[in-house]
Amino acid sequence: MKDGRSSVSNASSYQEMADYWDEHDLDDAWDPAREVSFEVDIDSERLYYSLDRQLSKQMSEEARRRGVSSGTLLNLWVQEKLLGSH
Repeated sequence: MKDGRSSVSNASSYQEMADYWDEHDLDDAWDPAREVSFEVDIDSERLYYSLDRQLSKQMSEEARRRGVSSGTLLNLWVQEKLLGSH
């Protein structure tokens, strides 16, 4: 917020902005909006691998005990195994 006020709603607080957008939509504010462009560079990708049902169950239980997701635990284990073999 420039000068303590929002550029579109002219609000001076987040609550005032919320109230404004509860009553308006972007079409009401389209004229003062300016076009922007940006690039997104995504480093990771998802690949799917099959895993034995019993191993998956054990992994899920271990992940729950450790307080992490199954995907996080699996990535850590594979990383440890690959880095440990070099």
